[in-house]
Amino acid sequence: MKYGLLSFLVMIGGYMVCAQDIEGTFAQAARNEKDIREEEALQNYRSILETQPHNVKALCKVAELTARVGNRHKDAKQRLAAFSQAWQYAELALKTKPDAEVNYIMADIAAKTAGVTSGKEKATQLRLAKNYTDTALIMNANHARALHLQGKWHMDVVNLNTAEKAAVRVLFGGMPRATVMDAIKSFEKARAADPLWLVSYLDLGKAYVKNHQSDKAIEVFSRLVKLPPKTGDDESYKAEGRALLASLQ
Repeated sequence: MKYGLLSFLVMIGGYMVCAQDIEGTFAQAARNEKDIREEEALQNYRSILETQPHNVKALCKVAELTARVGNRHKDAKQRLAAFSQAWQYAELALKTKPDAEVNYIMADIAAKTAGVTSGKEKATQLRLAKNYTDTALIMNANHARALHLQGKWHMDVVNLNTAEKAAVRVLFGGMPRATVMDAIKSFEKARAADPLWLVSYLDLGKAYVKNHQSDKAIEVFSRLVKLPPKTGDDESYKAEGRALLASLQ
């Protein structure tokens, strides 16, 4: 009895140390993200999965950051390989806890994949992006990043070429409704839900330009260039915003 109790106490003590380690690693990962050290944060989250392979928060972060960091590769094959890896982590998270955040991440990976594919594969990824985005917004109508993806989906469909539109028609059973104004509405909602998510400003400004509303675009780009960066992509978004702003003034 005495030895059984001792074993139990040792087991509980080990669990508590492990939990503290996990908590500390999450804290370090959060600091790295805040400091825009995304590759270091990615490694932190990966290390958590070595101990807790079904930790949904870590799975989501690994999926999101793998896709984001991978999207910076200039080579399309490397980008697609990163997206495929990210998808596997996101799928596991989806099976464990299919909430709005996981559905958003699935949609984001599909949208990124659509950006480097063509034909039937592009159409397939656009359909996946829409389905997962819609699901995320059903679960949380104010999910800023899902709202941004909703707007991006409209713009992606609007900008399809003739062959891509034909593939989309086949896959969707007809051409889905997609307009610049629908995109603008979604981007505006995304900006309202998270005023510091920079890519929403960039894509909103571009949508206003396409809709021949230069005054609105100037206002959005002017705000974008003053915002502090939050991700490793934000400086490039700001640089693009500055260039577009200069072309409109």
